[in-house]
Amino acid sequence: MHTTLWQNVLSVISRSIDTNRFETWFRPLTLIHGDDPVSISISAPNQYIADFLEQHYKHLIISTAKQFSPEIENLSITITNKSSIENEPVVVTSHDNIVPKYEASSFPQLNKRFTLDKFVVGPNNQFARSAALAVSDSPGKTKFNPLLIYGGVGLGKTHLLQSIGNYVLNNSPKYIVSYITSEEFYLNFIDAIKNNSTKKFTAKFRSSDLLLMDDVQFFAGKESTQEEFFYIFNTLYQNGKQIVLTSDLPPSSLMGLQDRLISRFQWGLSVDIQPPDLETRVAILKKKAEEDNLSISQDILYYIAENVSSNIRELEGVVIHLLAYASITKSDVTIDLVRSVLKENSKPQKTKLSIDKVIDKVADYYKVPVNNIREKNRRKEVAHCRQVAMYISKIMTNNSLKTIGLNFGGRDHSTVIHAVQQIESLKDKDTSIAKDIDYIISSLNN
Repeated sequence: MHTTLWQNVLSVISRSIDTNRFETWFRPLTLIHGDDPVSISISAPNQYIADFLEQHYKHLIISTAKQFSPEIENLSITITNKSSIENEPVVVTSHDNIVPKYEASSFPQLNKRFTLDKFVVGPNNQFARSAALAVSDSPGKTKFNPLLIYGGVGLGKTHLLQSIGNYVLNNSPKYIVSYITSEEFYLNFIDAIKNNSTKKFTAKFRSSDLLLMDDVQFFAGKESTQEEFFYIFNTLYQNGKQIVLTSDLPPSSLMGLQDRLISRFQWGLSVDIQPPDLETRVAILKKKAEEDNLSISQDILYYIAENVSSNIRELEGVVIHLLAYASITKSDVTIDLVRSVLKENSKPQKTKLSIDKVIDKVADYYKVPVNNIREKNRRKEVAHCRQVAMYISKIMTNNSLKTIGLNFGGRDHSTVIHAVQQIESLKDKDTSIAKDIDYIISSLNN
């Protein structure tokens, strides 16, 4: 009787939770046959899955079972095989390389090119670089724990993160340094669950002196992974070990993460990296050209910097293309060659539009005074207009988040991020708002 019941329970649950959770927590379970009419007995492959089911899914299983057999009142969970996985080898990062004793994955190695010396410092990243140096000098001994570095794509977050690891290993070779992206952590954690090796997997991180985690925003919506990382974080923090994280947004703006995890991210120091200004872009280009032994005149460096302003990755990409062209054609880097490379790498540019014009257009459409949008007026209809104006300014102008915020009563960039996310969400839910915004954008393009 219970065999059919259990299959029905699994079928219903598989449709009520996402596929990853079902595959992780329910697929490994097996039914233990018995005659108890009021209890279901199942077997889990390890204690971790058993504990998680007991805490998070026991009520769901019982309530689902009651739909098919109302007399069911209890669920018992046993362990299939209590093998001594505590004695399995641990993955560590040595001074020379990573030793992947954990079979399911080869963890990313630190790029030796990423050092603090090679990180070009400008007004956009000076504080972040100083904080990185501080934790590199004294990991776990400053108030910057955790250190969270946030900013847009291609601005140098990963460079700084790995620079910290390289610095610590060069100066303290016995330190156990772990570097991993959040996506890699998630994928390998799922493999560990399936292979009944979660203790071995997590032991690698719990034994770290320095944990470097890239792109923590990827944990959004992945509850079981967040749960495990939460316990790893607590272990390291309580033991005085250093944690450094990167994300695309500040902790308060990260969506889909548990409140207690976000709270811990805010215990230490959060620093941002902004897009580089013109002078910093020139310095980055010059340093990259010198590293690649490519001769580029100062005038051409400025020309490239003026025409590529989005991020550092694109700047370096232009130098790599120039190096390739110059090597193949055996020619010098000329302005014509640069124009050709920039044209080849160009993307559709945002409209050269002023924030003032956006505000005027939004104010006119919604019949709200311009000053109300700029000032700290909290009336609901004004707040909505302001968010729409911030959203359109973000997608249609070349201004930074900081500059946009300054044009709306001196607000900071996190307020702009929130406004953009809010409007994107409303557009998905309300077609009338989407039509309003499309009309405003269309009128700005005419």
